[in-house]
Amino acid sequence: MTKIDIISGFLGAGKTTFIKKLLEEAFAGEKLVLIENEFGEVGVDGGFLKDAGIEITEMNSGCICCTLVGDFAKSLNEVMEKFHPDRIIIEPSGVGKLSDVMTSVIDMEKEADVKLNALVTVVNSLKASKQMKAFGEFFNNQIEHATTVVLSRTQNATPEQVEFCTTQIQNLNPKAVVITTPWDDLTGAQILAAIEGKDNLEMKALAELHHHEEEEAHEHEHHHHDRDHEEHEHHHHDHEHEEHEHHHHDHDHEEHEHHHHDHDHEEGHEHCDHEHGHCCCHDHDHEHHHHHHADDVFATWGKETPHVFERATIEMAMKAFAETEDFGTVIRSKGMVPCTDGTWIYFDLVDGEYELRSGDPDYTGRLVVIGADIKEAEIEKLFGLA
Repeated sequence: MTKIDIISGFLGAGKTTFIKKLLEEAFAGEKLVLIENEFGEVGVDGGFLKDAGIEITEMNSGCICCTLVGDFAKSLNEVMEKFHPDRIIIEPSGVGKLSDVMTSVIDMEKEADVKLNALVTVVNSLKASKQMKAFGEFFNNQIEHATTVVLSRTQNATPEQVEFCTTQIQNLNPKAVVITTPWDDLTGAQILAAIEGKDNLEMKALAELHHHEEEEAHEHEHHHHDRDHEEHEHHHHDHEHEEHEHHHHDHDHEEHEHHHHDHDHEEGHEHCDHEHGHCCCHDHDHEHHHHHHADDVFATWGKETPHVFERATIEMAMKAFAETEDFGTVIRSKGMVPCTDGTWIYFDLVDGEYELRSGDPDYTGRLVVIGADIKEAEIEKLFGLA
């Protein structure tokens, strides 16, 4: 299966520089073909990328998304047959519509062993507002159909410019991941995980929550089994062999539980804190809780934003979630956000316990809150986002 990534962007957005970073840092070891389509007669970036050892099919007589739709399919087939690549990157013309290029690839999926993978649009953060107004549909189409929007030149923009630009993009496409951190602060691997959808904080938090829900159910079933077994022992004193088996099972299980929780702690997964009376299933019947997935039972609020936070704001939010129910019953919150002191704050709350630490820059600031009856508007205000 060959992955096909489409990396689009308006004229001068920085697509070629972005592709070069991925080639150097993220795609090493992959057999890769770049299909480039420049508007006009000459492929200006061809030589630049050939230096990186990439085979290039340049199509300069027109645009992939209009006059070359037929030729595009033929060219893609030829590339597949000749190179059998792991990945194909298509860099459409800067005035092409992303939706049309996508359609061409989706049509190819029916005939060839290819899969439409990442849909990326590179946007110049310093010019986005002007270009939206000046070029309207052509500019907006690239944003509306992207799974990831990558802002370029954010290192030269003010925090306010980056926030404004991000908000405009999210208004056009609320589901897109927006990479706002300067590229030099990120690794190619981080960028690749974001554009391929493998770094979804909300899904990760729900998965972790579901994991220790399963633990709760397992532990509850074990205690239930022990109680039944003890009652059985009470009525059958003379079954010494069974009693031996029971104690042996108990001993093994205690060792397993001890090891299992230690392992979870080392891996950064949390478990319910019974000593403090907090449990992720406190509002649900223990007997039936393990039949529900976290995303069926709980509501989630998630936000991606380049907003720069005061450390005190994050501290105050965690304290409020841990000690009150003013914002709903919050059982899980995590995130990583840029701080006013130039560092990044990583925060994590589970069952009333929380921690803040410093970490590496992420592709943008991200926050997630999971719980019951959560008050989204109030949470936005608490974090200073409304």
